[in-house]
This record gives sequence, C-alpha cells and structure tokens, in this order.
Amino acid sequence: MKKEPEPLPLSRKHLAFTSFRDIQQLLQEKSISCQQVVEYYLTNIREQAQLGAFVEVYEAEAQAQAKEVDIKISQGRAGRLAGMVIGLKDVLCLRNHPVQGGSQILNGFRSQFTATAVQRLLDEDAIIIGRQNCDEFAMGSSTENSSFFPTRNAANPNRVPGGSSGGSAVAVQAHMCTASLGSDTGGSIRQPAAFCGLVGLKPTYSRVSRHGLIAYASSFDVIGTLTHTVEDSALLLEIMAGPDEYDSTVSQKAVPAYTQFLSADSKPRKIAYLQNTLSHEGIHPDIIQKTEQALDSLRQDGHILEPIDFPLLEYVLPTYYILTMAEASSNLSRFDGVRYGYRSPKSHTMEAMYKKTRTEAFGEEVQRRIMLGTFVLSASYYDAYYTKAQKVRRLLQNATRDILKEYDFIVLPTTPTPAFKLGERATPIEMYLADLFTVQASIAGVSAISIPVGNSQEGLPVGLQMIAGAFGEAELMSFAYHFMNKHPLN
Repeated sequence: MKKEPEPLPLSRKHLAFTSFRDIQQLLQEKSISCQQVVEYYLTNIREQAQLGAFVEVYEAEAQAQAKEVDIKISQGRAGRLAGMVIGLKDVLCLRNHPVQGGSQILNGFRSQFTATAVQRLLDEDAIIIGRQNCDEFAMGSSTENSSFFPTRNAANPNRVPGGSSGGSAVAVQAHMCTASLGSDTGGSIRQPAAFCGLVGLKPTYSRVSRHGLIAYASSFDVIGTLTHTVEDSALLLEIMAGPDEYDSTVSQKAVPAYTQFLSADSKPRKIAYLQNTLSHEGIHPDIIQKTEQALDSLRQDGHILEPIDFPLLEYVLPTYYILTMAEASSNLSRFDGVRYGYRSPKSHTMEAMYKKTRTEAFGEEVQRRIMLGTFVLSASYYDAYYTKAQKVRRLLQNATRDILKEYDFIVLPTTPTPAFKLGERATPIEMYLADLFTVQASIAGVSAISIPVGNSQEGLPVGLQMIAGAFGEAELMSFAYHFMNKHPLN
C-alpha cells in the first residue's frame, strides 16, 4: 500500500508557500498533498482570525475540492492551478454562495452564477477557500468601512491593511491562501498591496471580464490579483483574461503567454518618474527614501530615468471621485429591498420601504457617495460637475498616454504614506488622499502594478508603483519580475 505523505509541519507558518512554485514542487515530490496544503491555510486562518481577513471560510468545500484535485494529480489530469488556494474579495460571485460586497443590504443573498474570472480559475483546479472582507461596495481605502468588522494589517494589527481589498491582501500577507482576487477601481488592489508588502496587479480596463463582479463604477472597475510574486500574478492573469460572451465590454485582443515573458532578459528601459509626487506636501519621508532608493537601483541596472512633472496631478482625485460617485449612484440603485437582499421590516408603504431599506442597510460612506453622485448627475449641476469631469478625464488620459508613448514605464510611489492607524483618518478627505497616486492609472485605463520595496522605519511595508500602456501587462510584469529578482528584500 502506498504510504501517505507526512502532514506538513504547521509550525512553518509564514515561511512555507511564499509562491505557487513552492507548492507545485512539493506536490511533484509527493512530499505533501493538496489536502494538506488546504489544512495548512485553514490552520493559519483559525490562528489569525483576529485580523478579520475572511467574512466566510469554505472549510468543508475547500477540503472536498482538495481531495478531488489530489485524485486528478494521481491520474495525471490536473489543471495548471492544482494546489493553488485562492480567496475571493466579497464582490465576486460564486454560484450558490453568499456575496454581499461588505454590505448588509445584500444580507441573505446567494449568487446564482460564478464570475467568469473565478470560473476560469476553477476550471484549472484552483481551490476557493472563502470570501474576504472589504470596504462596503469597494468604497474605501482602509477596510474600516465594512459592515462586518475592520480588517487589521498583519505587519501591525493597530494599522489598516488598505482598501478596499484589505481582507484579500491580509489573507495573502498572513499566509491564509496562496493568492487573492480583488477589484481595483482607483487603487483598491495596489494600495493594500503596498500596505501589506505584496504584489498587486491592476490589469488594463477590459482585459478581464467583469461578469460576476458587483459593480461600483463600471467604467473603472477591474478584477486583479494579490500575490507574493509577480510569477503568480502572471499565471493568474494568463488564465483569467480574454473574451467573454457575458461581458460586451471585455477586450477581444488575444491573451499573451504572460508567464513566458518573465524568463526573457530585461533590456534597458526608458522610464519617467513623477518628481512632483516626491515633493508633494502629504508624502511621508520613508516613502520618499524607499522610492529614491528604488530609482537608484534602476539606474544602476542600466535603465534611463528622467524626472518629469505631471501638472494635472491635482485634478486626478476630484475627477475620479466625481465620476465614480456618479456611477455608484446609478449602479447601487438596484439595491432597493424589492428583488433580493435586505428589506426593512419597519415600512408599511412602498416609498417607506425604499427609504428605510437603503437608510438602514447602507453604511455612512456608501450613502455619502450615492448622495454626492446623485447631486452631480442632477439636471442643475450635470454640466458643471459630471460633464466637466468627463472632459478632464480625457485630458488626464491623453496626458498619461503621451508620457507612455515616449517612455516604457512611469514609476511613482504607490501610496503617500505607509499604513496608517485604525481610526486615524477621521474625515472623508483625509481618507480619499490615500488614493492620490493610484487613481491616475485608473482614470487612464492602463495597466499598473505595485511591488514591495522594503519597510519604513516602523517596520511597515512600502510599495513602488509601475505603470505601463494599455495591454502592456506582459512588459510590465517582466520588468517588475526582473527588478524584484535582482533586488530581493531582506
């Protein structure tokens, strides 16, 4: 009788499985099974429940999936993601499972279908371990706006993990899963990646189908990844991306073999860095120091770096928030208590039901954005705000694309500061400033990635953001891959 592999020593927590390659190698050596991989992650989830990364853990299902994948491996018919354990931000649909967008207004709702991006991973034998906490309807930069509980940064539990994909970031950071799928509307993958010391990839708008993603702002929303390595991000994007009959906005462009680009030699590149980000009044000294250190490393690697000013920087946040709030006002009108989710028990008329349901079940930040979005779309103010913001959006898009015609990449900090304390940012404006450096790529609709470049003096992770042109993910990830391999963190 064939001897079963010895159980994985769970005392190796935070050391094992820093990449999918680690898992694949152990599976090939028959040192472990998929069931043991899942148990490793489940143990870490149980032991670190205080971080609030998961809203719901699919323990029995993940174990059953792992058992099936083990059989497939033994029969030589396993998919490319056999052994990869993935968490889903609570905005991605999984058939017959709850999805709430971090909100009570979808309490009791169960999805009738699976998001295209998720299904493509399942088809390659990925194992889904649970749904992860996020700011309500992805509206936030700290994961303090969740209707369930705040998520805490594993590097320092008194600090936020960023948002809105904070639970997804912490789950990877604290080794509760191999990778997470998140959504990025204005930095919701890249900012938590920077705060948690991870690789956060925002693909080009339309590169990945949005079918099965709860909409916040439909012309900005993108599904992306949170991983420990660029290699894992490339593999996941390679599988998720591409045309989808359920999403008419998805690109029909062929999907490159992103993982094959990672092995190519990195030739000298011409890189622009936004010097006015490093002189911005809100930037933390540790961010400046780590960014300049990374820029020096790029110069030493033979790349050509040129400082440029981006005079439109001051317009990116107001433009982004006017447009996304307007789209949120429209998208969130579907949550009314009539068809699904929460319905107020205190109402006796239809009008009262609408008002009370939305008042009771939407959080404060969501209500704020709906009201502001409705205001800028109103007949009296439509041209003054929404139309003008659309014109400025075009200027920002053109300016960003003009830079990327002359340069291979744009480099800038991912965030103005390291992770801040829970409850520290008391006003909406203070919170919105956390998105200052990430919204440019979202407005332009281009590809961007955040990679870790060390820690602040307080031991908090710092991220560097790299931006490439539309559908430039292959070159972008190759560049980030070589930089991380040449300059590994201590």
